[in-house]
Amino acid sequence: MNRKLRTGIIGATGMVGQRFITLLDNHPYFEITALAASASSSGKTYRDAVSGRWKMHVGFSDRIGSMNVLDASDIEGVKEHVDIVFCAVDMSKDEIKKLEEEYARAEIPVISNNSANRWTEDVPMIIPEINAAHFDVIEAQKKRLGTKRGFITTKPNCSIQSYVPALTPLLSYGIKAVVATTFQAISGAGKTFETMPEIIDNVIPFISGEEEKSEKEPLKIWGKVMDGRIIPVDSPVISAQCIRVPVTNGHLAAVSVSFERKPSKEDIIKAWSEFRGEPQELGLPHAPKQFITYFEEPNRPQSGLDRNIYGGMGITVGRLREDNIFDFKFVCLSHNTLRGAAGGAVETAELLYKKGYFD
Repeated sequence: MNRKLRTGIIGATGMVGQRFITLLDNHPYFEITALAASASSSGKTYRDAVSGRWKMHVGFSDRIGSMNVLDASDIEGVKEHVDIVFCAVDMSKDEIKKLEEEYARAEIPVISNNSANRWTEDVPMIIPEINAAHFDVIEAQKKRLGTKRGFITTKPNCSIQSYVPALTPLLSYGIKAVVATTFQAISGAGKTFETMPEIIDNVIPFISGEEEKSEKEPLKIWGKVMDGRIIPVDSPVISAQCIRVPVTNGHLAAVSVSFERKPSKEDIIKAWSEFRGEPQELGLPHAPKQFITYFEEPNRPQSGLDRNIYGGMGITVGRLREDNIFDFKFVCLSHNTLRGAAGGAVETAELLYKKGYFD
């Protein structure tokens, strides 16, 4: 495929939708041709719809600002303008699942940032470097939906995308148990310091639903496609605590891990440095040249210094050392609204594009 695909953003006025705009405007594969949101924004220019609500550090082009916002529920109206859509809406899970399936049944591939379809057995939940093989389940999903071209893919929770990439190269050593404590930025809640004053000089040791996602989603990512569905693995056991901290962007995780066959420290660092996926092999526009970067300095990674590595799409790891209870412990970091949200979805779409799923 040589032409750019006409691309819609559903939920374009929210924080993740705004991030999609910054990543997709002037993209080599995709051209933004539709912006859709709730009925309250429908009919306004995008500039007016996000007036006083734009949260990105960079602006948007005049072309984007002058586009009229469509009603996200008007699927036939959106369909006239798009070949694919990215979805990042703020609705109930049942409403999101219904909406995404309606778009897919209208023969529009959906690349979702939402959680509603993460546990649908025939919907791949993708970290592109790790489980692109799960795209194989899309044909079974199309049969269920009765479509020729329409399907749904989604991305996992942002909280796991610091430590799952770091654990994946070590699976061959037989990971038995993992304890992960995540320190999560306020942008993960769609907030800034202006809209979340209660986080200033404070730490909140609870994020609703986050710990269950952090413990269960890795098992699906490491699962296998069998009989038209993704079968999660049974192990390792993961125990997670998720804490909101006063940081703008970047989810950091402190991880302890035990193995059936304990590797050396040198083995682990080598596995991280050599780990690559299809995005690196194909040179995708948003693929980091080095997926996992290890820091030898004892005070790295740091959210403020390292979250933007490779345009916010790289994973950073540091402080690898032996543990008194587990075998090893380390600290890792990912940018939650780039790698963990819109950027991860865009990289997924780039891989789908290269592999012909949008043809």
